[in-house]
Amino acid sequence: MEAFTSFRSMGIPVDIPNCDTDQIIPARLLRIATDDPNYHKFLFHDLRFNEDGSEKPDFIYNQQPFRDSKIIVADINWACGSSRESAVDALVANGIRAVIAPSFGDIHYNNCMKHGVLPVRLSREDCDTLRRHMHEAPGAEIEIDLEKQTVTALNGTTFNFDIADFDKHRMLKGLDDIGLTLEFNDDIAAFESNREGYGWL
Repeated sequence: MEAFTSFRSMGIPVDIPNCDTDQIIPARLLRIATDDPNYHKFLFHDLRFNEDGSEKPDFIYNQQPFRDSKIIVADINWACGSSRESAVDALVANGIRAVIAPSFGDIHYNNCMKHGVLPVRLSREDCDTLRRHMHEAPGAEIEIDLEKQTVTALNGTTFNFDIADFDKHRMLKGLDDIGLTLEFNDDIAAFESNREGYGWL
């Protein structure tokens, strides 16, 4: 997966408390493979599109300049509900590199880490401030520095966030579960070359 060190993009304010994974990607779309050319349209599908496939102009993701944003700033309890991994796949298909929220569904948080999408926890007050700023200044950029653990708004306001050392390591190095295992490749090779000596064969 792609490493995350620092990233700068326009932010998109998603003012939906308790935005669950079925809103992020509806259950009926889960059977479709991620290599489908229309997979990027599944993100917020029922919020973005009418039954005839036309866009709902009132939904913020359909508005300029927000449709090009790569950082979501959400409300409380982002991605609660079912544990579907496809919710992160839909983010990745749209180039979303980070979600900033006061709280996350636990499984979704971990799924983000495994797919290179950085979940950033800030206080609800700080998230409200960021979203208000984006509404007032559409196109405003946000910069996230994972090494420093900071989020910086266009006006220079900086917020600090916490992240577990293990999660920070894997994101900085771009390590999915296979990549984490391969960090021990030398140890695995040494064990394989000497395992007869352990008396297990």
